[in-house]
Formats: sequence, structure tokens, C-alpha cells
Amino acid sequence: MLLYFMTITEFKQVLATHPDKLMRFVLPDGTNIPPHYHITEVGHVKKDFIDCGGTVRSASSCVLQAWVAVNDEAHRLEAGKLGSILNLADEILPDLNLPVEIEYEAPVISQFTIARADVESDAIVFHLKNKHTDCLAKESCGLEGGPCGSGEEECCSSEDPVEAKIESDSCCGGSKSKCC
Repeated sequence: MLLYFMTITEFKQVLATHPDKLMRFVLPDGTNIPPHYHITEVGHVKKDFIDCGGTVRSASSCVLQAWVAVNDEAHRLEAGKLGSILNLADEILPDLNLPVEIEYEAPVISQFTIARADVESDAIVFHLKNKHTDCLAKESCGLEGGPCGSGEEECCSSEDPVEAKIESDSCCGGSKSKCC
């Protein structure tokens, strides 16, 4: 199954379909979060900000904090248990269509989106993807060569769903955008 910017609803659906499976989280470099991780927080994170072009923006996500302590071979989190933990957070999550992000200290605290989930015989494998920074006001900043810097309407032409979402948010969704 291939999912980009996995939402809370999609994440919960995978967990509920395979409640007895263990879960593995594969970092973008191909290494795994150690199997004895613990999900210590389920949070709704909202960021209100002004981009460098003066547009007021807001971004929200559901962040699951993965923490690893002493290697405890007996500690393994099953999908059904994580689903139960997520259900406890329903009262603080305003929208189940928020993207799910995994926060992990590897070696610095980083947040990753979930690129896809593969169900294998022994586990659900969640493949994580790096988040990236971007100038959200390329046109206002005079950045030529950016998706909207040239004034052409090609900024929403990506075939990659993740890149199309980024392009949509960064250049086509802004109120000051002249493209799209």
C-alpha cells in the first residue's frame, strides 16, 4: 500500500486492520528505530506563522513521539495497542485528516512524515520521509527559477503526489500567488 502524507484516519485504519502485528519504523537512511521504542506522546501541533512575503499561514499535524530507553527485549508495541493510545487522543485532535508525523531523536530530534506502510508477515513497516524547508513566497522574494519565480503556471504540474502537495501549499495556495 502506497500512501503519501498519511493521515490519522489512514494510520488508524492500518493499525486496526492488523492489531496483532508489531510495527517497524524505517528512517529515510534505511535504518530502523530500535524495536523496543515507546510512543510517549500523541500531540496536536499547530504552527501559525507569517512567511517572508507577508502571508499569514497555519500548519497542523499529529505528532507521535518515539522514545527509546534501555534495550528491553520484552517491550514491543503492537498495532492494536498504539491504536488504543491514538483513540485516547481523539479529544485533542481536531481533525482526523491531519498528517501523522513521527518525532524521533536520531541523533537530534527530528520529525518525519510517513511515506508509506507495507504489511509484511511479521510486522507493519512504516517508511519515513524527511521533512524539508522551503521559501513559501518565492515570487515575492524574487527567487527566479523557483516554481513560481518565473511567473509561469507550471508550479502545480508535479506528478509526484508529495511534491504536488508541497507545490500546492507553497506556491498555488498562497493568497499573494500569481500562478495557478
